[in-house]
Amino acid sequence: MAIKAVIFDLDGTITKPFFDFDAIRQEMGLDKDAGPILEAMEKMTPSQRKRAEKILHFHEQMAVAKSRLNAGAKKTLQSLRKAGVCVGILTRNKRRNVLAVARRHGLKFDAVVDRDDGPVKPDGFGVSELCRRFNVKPQEALVVGDYLFDLLCAKAAGAVAVLLTNHHRAEEFAKHADFTIEKVDQVLQLVERV
Repeated sequence: MAIKAVIFDLDGTITKPFFDFDAIRQEMGLDKDAGPILEAMEKMTPSQRKRAEKILHFHEQMAVAKSRLNAGAKKTLQSLRKAGVCVGILTRNKRRNVLAVARRHGLKFDAVVDRDDGPVKPDGFGVSELCRRFNVKPQEALVVGDYLFDLLCAKAAGAVAVLLTNHHRAEEFAKHADFTIEKVDQVLQLVERV
């Protein structure tokens, strides 16, 4: 079946990894083993959450300001769109930050699903929603990311899970991937092959 859409994670996939989640947890007063930040914030009191949101907002703004693209990312997005393949971004970040990164680096996406649109990764909602917007079946979509949640949301929605192995935890996540790639531009070969 031909691939008609590629859904990318943003931080660590399109851009070089920036966030130090352990440091953010510590700044929020969370234990380093508190789990994913967004889920930990849901358990906070309103005043704790307000403080945590300010901390997260600061780090997300820094990530935009200091963002650098992974090698080949811009050309890959351009090539996919030129070939008529829909390009989506699925992120646990905010849409405004995705759009700021796009402006900063001259990137174009066909659609973005962020944390305010519905259940976040690892839930399959975002993949299903992007496939709906693109009018493609999940099995016609690649989901490309550098973290376990990217792979799990792909699997939950019935899409093809692709792990970008550009970090020290890649081996730990690889068993959940249908394919692994070392560089973003290898997506182009997968689109032709799958």
